[in-house]
Amino acid sequence: MTEFNGRILVADDDQRAAASVEALITLQGYEVSVVNNGEDAVAELKRRRYDVLLLDLMMPRMTGIEVMDFIQQSELDVTVIVMSGDTSIENVIHSLRHGAYDYLRKPYAPEVLTLTVENAIRKCHLIQENQRIQGKLAHSERLYRYMVNSSPDIIYMLDSKGRFTFINTRIASLLGYEPKELIGQHFSTLVYPEDLDKATHIFNERRTGERATRNVELRLRCKDSSASPRIFDNNTLPIELSSMGMYVVEDPQGSRRYMGTYGVARDITERKRAEEVIRYQAFHDLLTGLPNRALFKDRLHLSISQARRSKHGLAVMFIDLDRFKLVNDTLGHVRGDELLQMVATRLRGSMREGDTIARVGGDEFIILIPQINSHDDAAHAAQKIIEELSQPFMLENHEVFVSTSIGIAAFPEHGADMDTLIKNADIAMYHIKENGRDGYEFFDDEMKARVSHLLSLESGLRKAVENDQLELLYQPQFDIRNNRIVGVEALVRWNHPEQGLMSPVDFVPHAEECGLIMAVGDWVLRQALSDMRAWREQGLPEFTLCVNLSAMQLAHEQVDRFVSMLDEFQIPGSALELEITENVIMRDLDSVANKLNLLSRHGVKIAIDDFGTGYSSMGYLQKLPINTIKIDRSFVWDIRPETNGASIVNAIVAMAKGLGLNIIAEGVETQAQMNHLAALECNVVQGFLLSKPLTADALVKLLKAAEGEDIQSAG
Repeated sequence: MTEFNGRILVADDDQRAAASVEALITLQGYEVSVVNNGEDAVAELKRRRYDVLLLDLMMPRMTGIEVMDFIQQSELDVTVIVMSGDTSIENVIHSLRHGAYDYLRKPYAPEVLTLTVENAIRKCHLIQENQRIQGKLAHSERLYRYMVNSSPDIIYMLDSKGRFTFINTRIASLLGYEPKELIGQHFSTLVYPEDLDKATHIFNERRTGERATRNVELRLRCKDSSASPRIFDNNTLPIELSSMGMYVVEDPQGSRRYMGTYGVARDITERKRAEEVIRYQAFHDLLTGLPNRALFKDRLHLSISQARRSKHGLAVMFIDLDRFKLVNDTLGHVRGDELLQMVATRLRGSMREGDTIARVGGDEFIILIPQINSHDDAAHAAQKIIEELSQPFMLENHEVFVSTSIGIAAFPEHGADMDTLIKNADIAMYHIKENGRDGYEFFDDEMKARVSHLLSLESGLRKAVENDQLELLYQPQFDIRNNRIVGVEALVRWNHPEQGLMSPVDFVPHAEECGLIMAVGDWVLRQALSDMRAWREQGLPEFTLCVNLSAMQLAHEQVDRFVSMLDEFQIPGSALELEITENVIMRDLDSVANKLNLLSRHGVKIAIDDFGTGYSSMGYLQKLPINTIKIDRSFVWDIRPETNGASIVNAIVAMAKGLGLNIIAEGVETQAQMNHLAALECNVVQGFLLSKPLTADALVKLLKAAEGEDIQSAG
């Protein structure tokens, strides 16, 4: 911990964030005060002196920008560090121009904050030391000249004709001139030609007081182009100029004669560099260095205007890497980022100089190809990209292959404006992904109709959840040894207002794609538990409730939420069995294992649905708390004399028995299938042979009627 060497004021309306900053900065040995709005910050700055102000921009009653305006107007000697979650370029540049020393985007690393504060305090000490020296030199002409020449700014005086009569030695380090070279020269010698008109009325300013020139940006010419590099080119120096007229009183009546101009030019190279970096970041993807969506749309807008004038065409290509997620999942996000950088490099190499390649998010890229004569030009470019990206990538000694899906929209056939072209290229890209991937397609109206159908489906599904259009059916699971129902599987249906009762295969995949599966899954679980409670209250025989769990639910739902639902409906965990697929397990085995173990501790049973159709990796069966394996209906259907499909069922049953797991066979539709399963001692089955899916009321009737009846008559 350092000794106290600075006083700091924190102004932030987020009290927790302010307290965190206070604790962190206090540990560094600084004296810290905290306020929670702009008005209190102004009052505190009036009350006592502070070295540094840590300032949030968005505060009630008075914004951070208004606080900085007050500081400038009051000429307070305090260094301002802006801390804000607002990432807009305008606020960043506005803050810098209002005198902010630095701009920290929330959230920031603690070490970045402490280093920034340390640098600001060091700057304060240097300024204070400089002020102390200036005070000692104030009464001496010789020392005054020393102070002027030691200034970080260019200080000059002109005569009434605009010629230099004095200029300090700072000119040598900034522009390469010795002061004596400029004495007697007109000020235009230093001004960059393009700024000369603006400089004519401010460099040799005649006005004084409030009307004098303050903080006007200009560019000065360097003497030697080999001097240190500048913003844009090394021949110019960006400055901020303040100047005022100098007058001498000629008679007792107070008449004055203009004798020249006094001016101060401040080097703003670092500020300009910071602004340039901010502008670059606003229009480029920082990982690949490619343009981002904003810059792409700007160039596309310009190209459309040019295409209308020249009568040429243009094409927009939307590109998606088909196997990118596999790279992230297997090699990690660092290698995934490396792959994206390599892809960007190959895309640059395969396109023309006038084409624009942008990264618009994740593994998606978009390309603008102007000045084309036909669709063949765009098709040739797409084929070239596919061939280039089909070559292997080397990632940490791994040879990685990716395939590419490309959707193309051409102007004006597929869209006459920017947004339509981008949207239609995106639609075409998703169409090729749905139809085999690794290729390209041009947009057509049939694709648009399909997207319109999917959007309508999504909109309708949202309303279905809100308006109770969903319905649960229950398919009984029978123990064929004693003709009793031992479980039911909850199956969701959608009572569509126009299309009637829809099967889950018609809407569940789309619900997963658009994120609605969370809402649907939540409704299914709550309704199933509610029905289960009603059955238990009626005194019906106890059985297991089986509910399917999607990948998204397992990834995002917390175990506590499942447990709280069980408590809400007074259902013991042992009465619930959650069904998941092998694919869900293998996406993130460690995370899935943690959640399943927690559920198992609360008594919830876990079943593997559609076993054998996924990864077919048996190792996880011993690592996870699996209770039941469900034999997929495709294997059960293969139990026929003319096929050898029964051997797969035989193997699954033998393996499950060896691991001590329960077995359920799905899709039993013939007596021959059930006889074969019975011979294997696979004793729990479900299917149309025994019962079709039933409503809750029909299930109650079946449960009451099935007692003692023959199992073949139950359906």
